[in-house]
Amino acid sequence: MSRPQPITTLLFLLYILTSFNLHCFIEAQQKQPIKSIVVLVLENRSFDHMLGWMKKSVNPSINGLTGSECNPSSTHDPKSPSVCVSNDAQFVDPDPGHSFEEVYEQVFGSGSIPSMSGFVQQALTISQNLSDTVMKGFKPENLPVFTALVREFAVFDRWFSSIPGPTQPNRLFVYSATSHGSVGNDKFNLFEGYPQKTIFDSLLKENLDFGVYFKNIPTTFFYRNLRRVKHFSRFHWFDTFKEHAREGKLKNLSVIEPRYFDLVGYEADDDHPSHDVANGQKLVKEVYDALKASPQWNESLLIVTYDEHGGFYDHVETPYVGIPNPDGIKGPSPFFFGFDRLGVRIPTIMVSPWIKKGTVVSRPKGPTVTSEFEHSSIPATIKNIFNLKSNFLTKRDAWAGTFEHIFSELDSPRTDCPESLPDVAPLRGREAGEDSFLSEFQRELVDLAKALNGDFPLTSLREETSKKMTVKEADKYVTRSVSRFLRASKNAFDSGTDHSAIVDVKSFESAETRSP
Repeated sequence: MSRPQPITTLLFLLYILTSFNLHCFIEAQQKQPIKSIVVLVLENRSFDHMLGWMKKSVNPSINGLTGSECNPSSTHDPKSPSVCVSNDAQFVDPDPGHSFEEVYEQVFGSGSIPSMSGFVQQALTISQNLSDTVMKGFKPENLPVFTALVREFAVFDRWFSSIPGPTQPNRLFVYSATSHGSVGNDKFNLFEGYPQKTIFDSLLKENLDFGVYFKNIPTTFFYRNLRRVKHFSRFHWFDTFKEHAREGKLKNLSVIEPRYFDLVGYEADDDHPSHDVANGQKLVKEVYDALKASPQWNESLLIVTYDEHGGFYDHVETPYVGIPNPDGIKGPSPFFFGFDRLGVRIPTIMVSPWIKKGTVVSRPKGPTVTSEFEHSSIPATIKNIFNLKSNFLTKRDAWAGTFEHIFSELDSPRTDCPESLPDVAPLRGREAGEDSFLSEFQRELVDLAKALNGDFPLTSLREETSKKMTVKEADKYVTRSVSRFLRASKNAFDSGTDHSAIVDVKSFESAETRSP
């Protein structure tokens, strides 16, 4: 009797191994219940400021506040008066500091490692009254929507912003795992569009899709790739989200962009000071209620997070060991930041019928011993959920903790989820300040609108123009610019223009394009 040939045995083993791996892949995909992800990024609030007091009355497992946390007025003088945390936060005005330099002082104080001792000291450089404000947190009953979601679904109590700095670079990390070297408002890249690859590109490469739903302007237009002709049909005004949810037409990834400009009768709901957080609560309720009534509810995940902490106190030290630079790019002078530290901890809540009630998620389970949850965790987890074959976007999302495991603990979707979330009472006792001048972030949005509209001169005149705009004037300009850009994009698409070209708006009725 002849013995089996080695090559025959090897081929047989390869066949068995391939079949087993294919079976495991199919089984994993069948077990993965999430088919539609909705992401809502709000503005400028720390974890302790929003959720810290829920430790006492909602869930003691949360790493929140005990009431004994304090900051000195001067980190150089141990005898200086201290300001301690309190639970009487209401309407916040003015806006605390949160630039790269200001966050450094808040986190480090006068030391060389993060101590979270400099919040009061830094606030005093802006206003005497602000030192108490940055140490205040909200009572859970004043945030009824978040309180309900924390009780019913999952809260992450160790999720950090991606860099210790302001809005624009942190929002860039959410969908691209890098800010392309930005630690603030990079005017050149804002005009040209940031060039990095995004998770949107990864999805499209595998025949998956996304949609962006906005109220004023999509900050996803920060990315150059999303200004291409082919993407115009993926951008929608917010009311379309509710329509798509009702009809079961939500894509694999849906991005919700809140209202960034505060008008009488159309209040901002992004939570950026000096906006009323009650309106942010109403927006989250509106999104949840639409999803809960959707035929896609049993395969949905809602992620609610914040871009950065906005200058408000948090007691958890920011990680500074073992954090990889995403792409080898350093920040500009004078700091030449190496992107080797994370920002301050921020609120992050996740909602799905596949999440156990009252889940608290702290440290991730890898992929490295230093991995943390931060904004890059979102594209990293999207890659895992949809089994995307493309490489990680950067070294940062390859390192970031992922959270797909929280959907694997139930055998079937829950049937006891709330049909609707609580109503919300306003915390602000006056009308929206639509005649106020713009915040720094709002000026950046006006700059983005100018870039889309084709009238963005890189001169000091541009800065002076946006600084003199009121909120009401800026909202009108931004809304018209976005409408014009999308109309021009459709004209370019319908005329047979190269779909990969970048839209260049030249007139109200028409659009020309330039090579990407």
